[in-house]
Amino acid sequence: MRMYLTMFVLTLAAAAAMYAADAKAGKAAYDTSCKSCHGPDGAPNPAVAKMMKVEMKDLKSPEVQSMSNEAMETIITKGKGKMKAITAVKSVDDVVAHVRSFKK
Repeated sequence: MRMYLTMFVLTLAAAAAMYAADAKAGKAAYDTSCKSCHGPDGAPNPAVAKMMKVEMKDLKSPEVQSMSNEAMETIITKGKGKMKAITAVKSVDDVVAHVRSFKK
């Protein structure tokens, strides 16, 4: 019985690793769909912020980094304020993983 339980746990761990978010793939999507406004390192592009007359959050900030993955995914897929939904991103969890890599 213990052997079956161990094998089950290992199978679940392998499945979780297989479906885990990929920050490297997220970087590619971020570079294509997000970088022009949010900068290569998560620091807002001041020209875009000025043009849109908004105060953009630094994605490295504790305020952004403390958000849940689900909250970040919602902002990406539905937009927030003047930011429109980003429909070109197919793997939102990968983009969130990349944004997590900005953490100070």
